[in-house]
Amino acid sequence: MARVLFDKATRIYPGSDVPAVDALDLEVEDGEFMVLVGPSGCGKSTSLRMLAGLEGVDKGEIYIGDRDVTHLPPKDRDIAMVFQNYALYPHMTVADNIGFHLKIKRTPKPEIRERVLEAAKLLGLEEFLDRKPARLSGGQRQRVAMGRAIVRQPQVFLMDEPLSNLDAKLRVATRTQIASLQRRLGVTTIYVTHDQVEAMTMGDRVAVLKDGILQQVDTPLKLYEHPRNVFVGGFIGSPAMNLVTGSVVDGGVDLGGGYIVPLTPAQRSSVTGETVVVGARPEAMRIGAEGDGLKAIVELVEELGSDAYAYCSATVPGQDESQQITVRCDVRNTPQKGASVGLQIDRDSVHLFDGASGERLTD
Repeated sequence: MARVLFDKATRIYPGSDVPAVDALDLEVEDGEFMVLVGPSGCGKSTSLRMLAGLEGVDKGEIYIGDRDVTHLPPKDRDIAMVFQNYALYPHMTVADNIGFHLKIKRTPKPEIRERVLEAAKLLGLEEFLDRKPARLSGGQRQRVAMGRAIVRQPQVFLMDEPLSNLDAKLRVATRTQIASLQRRLGVTTIYVTHDQVEAMTMGDRVAVLKDGILQQVDTPLKLYEHPRNVFVGGFIGSPAMNLVTGSVVDGGVDLGGGYIVPLTPAQRSSVTGETVVVGARPEAMRIGAEGDGLKAIVELVEELGSDAYAYCSATVPGQDESQQITVRCDVRNTPQKGASVGLQIDRDSVHLFDGASGERLTD
């Protein structure tokens, strides 16, 4: 086990002037489960591949423990990687797939059998050891790939969207198994996903990337409750945070119809332009009568059993397009589709961002 350190690590692909990963500073503690999350093309997989030695590092350094591994070949980094497509050998049994790396290293056969069986017990694969991958389900193949990584007993596990090929129900079950397994093994793990729900439920900490730049790294709860900028606020959370742009006036932020969200003197002095983005989670909003708050029309009501969400279209002065707003509702008292309503925001739960820079205004 070991800590991992990215020290201003940068990757610029040939033919491009824009870094795929730009001066990444990130420290992963010994035994920590760190999730890298962001939209497609944000640099999360490139960061993982730089750590694995599968991509070059153009600037900066990468450390595993006290070793500078920036220019070491992958085989000398003491890492094990689980890929999106599992990368199993179709002609080999489960046992042979799991123990393949040990065989290459000329590990004694009794030790190979012992370590393969130990990994199989951890993953519930004992009854499948004599099967070939073609006779396994997607979830079982994913566990075989995990087993192959476990038997290597590396300092660091790297996982590149290992659940993306599974159906929704199996993803939920398997992500729980992976998180539980990592805690039992205590191995430093870096996990890449584009699914922010996966990130929030699995990681000790989550690093959010956009356009190759680290936006924020923190615990899932702190990311949810205290996003550093508009991007993090809008990306983390499901359904997403409502983001409404309003004009700065003497009393605060004008969202139209006389509905004003107040600004403190410190927040007002931090505004660099004429607009502020008001962020509110669906659970921080309330639907009232027309004229009672931000004017909106209910476009759709989604009833999910324990929860219900109303998707509303609001008109805000100065905005060319209507603002889409999601409100979490009482399942026993949902609004009618097409109804004209007023939307109120819980002032204690509001998030305020500078309209020009997108950065969070001081609380």
